[in-house]
Order: sequence, then structure tokens, then C-alpha cells
Amino acid sequence: MDGFINVLKPTGMSSHDVVDAVRRIFHQKRVGHAGTLDPAAAGILPIALGRAARLVEYLEGADKSYRAEIAFGYATDTGDVYGEVTECAEHPVLPSAEAIEAVLAHFRGCITQRPPVYSAIKVGGKRAADLVRQGRTVEIPTRTVTIHRLELLHIDAERRRIRIDVDCSKGTYIRSLCADIGAALHLPATMRFLLRSRVGAFTLADAYTP
Repeated sequence: MDGFINVLKPTGMSSHDVVDAVRRIFHQKRVGHAGTLDPAAAGILPIALGRAARLVEYLEGADKSYRAEIAFGYATDTGDVYGEVTECAEHPVLPSAEAIEAVLAHFRGCITQRPPVYSAIKVGGKRAADLVRQGRTVEIPTRTVTIHRLELLHIDAERRRIRIDVDCSKGTYIRSLCADIGAALHLPATMRFLLRSRVGAFTLADAYTP
């Protein structure tokens, strides 16, 4: 069997877990995926079977879309709610909608960000996250990415949370974007939720859950 399957990855599964599940279901050895999605995140994970696996590298370069929720007032070492808390604000207050919109405007277009150390990025041939868990100090260089669209969907001032939609280029880390938005608002911030809604032409409308 050759071709792509548009998989809707649930939270709790790694991208590798999804590949293994597809291998078992289709009795296929040659299976790959485009664009790693963290276990804590849900969303689109295109799976390539057979000869389609050679096309994965081209699909990985496609633009992607996400919906994320940012919690303000604390930060973690992983950049999401599953990490250890590294910073807390004593009396955090979420700024006005106008102030938030003004900050978001600075993150549209080409921006520079530093990917989180808890990531699949290779450092010396090994995953950065694995090195950090071994107690190693990891320094990941900054990179330039493009935010095509950044839309504020909802503000929960009482719980100090906002929800955003993001259309972005390959290599964009939404956890880093959330932390950087917090820094621009002078508040520690953590990504509370992430859903990837699109990878290139693959969307939620025709996705399957493994």
C-alpha cells in the first residue's frame, strides 16, 4: 500500500506511537510521518505508507496551522503544563485586550525565536530533550520563522488565559511563541493547550483517529 493517511493524533500519544499503530493496522513496514507533534498536543499528523514515505521531507516543509491556549502567571521548563514550574508571578494581572493585540502585532511576519530545549531537535546527533533529561546543558540557537497569521480568539481575564490561532512556517515552535508573547507582556507564560489544525493540504475536516 502506498499513499498518505491524514491522522488526527490524540493527546497522550507520541508521533512514533502513531506510526507504530499504523504499521500494525496495515501490516506495513515502511511508514513515516511529516512534522513531529508532541505527545501533549493533538492534531494533524500526516502518515506516509510505502513509496509515499520518500515524499515526507517535502511535506515537512509545508506551512502549518495551530490553535493554542496561553496561561499567564507561571512558566515551566518544558514550556507547557506538563513541565516543572520555574517561575511564578506573585500578583499577575492580564493586560487589556488592546494591549494584548498590540503585542501580538509584533509577532506577525518574520520573527526570531529560540526552540525549547525539551524538543526533538538534534544536538550532536541526539535529541535535545534526551540530553536535558540526562542532566546535560543544551544550547539551541535561535532561528527565523514566519508567522503568516496570528489571531486573538478569546480572553479569559479572570483565569489569565488567552486563545490564539496561528498560521506559520516550518520550524515554528508554538511553545516558544507563547513564552515570547508572555515576555512581551511582562508575564511568565505557559502553553496550556495545542491543536494542530493543518499541515499543508491536510486538515481536520478529513482526518482519522488511530
